[in-house]
Amino acid sequence: MAELDFERRLERLFADAPELPDATAFAEGVERRLATGWTARRWLIGAAGIAGGLIGASQLIMSNIFQRVESAGDSARALQAGIVQVAPKAEWVSGFASGGVVVWVASALAIVAMGFALTRVIEEL
Repeated sequence: MAELDFERRLERLFADAPELPDATAFAEGVERRLATGWTARRWLIGAAGIAGGLIGASQLIMSNIFQRVESAGDSARALQAGIVQVAPKAEWVSGFASGGVVVWVASALAIVAMGFALTRVIEEL
């Protein structure tokens, strides 16, 4: 019986462990280190994203994308003429058939996506 009482008392002592005097300072130190690590990670990820964007933009410029879009304009004009013949009342469709509009819409969507990413970064800082 003595062993059973001892075990119960021992279990209660371990269940109700006393709080250490430096518990709050320890918790604050851990939270500070975690916050610092995330800030550094965010900066590294952002820098990698900017570097990737610059590399992608330079590759687009070096690959003569603008000349390709202009040459695609010829096929876009043929497509536009076909759409106008099939559906003369759908003027808005023929406007999107030209290659320039597609490039501008894609550019606008890319700018909107960058805006969303920027607001997300600003919120978390």
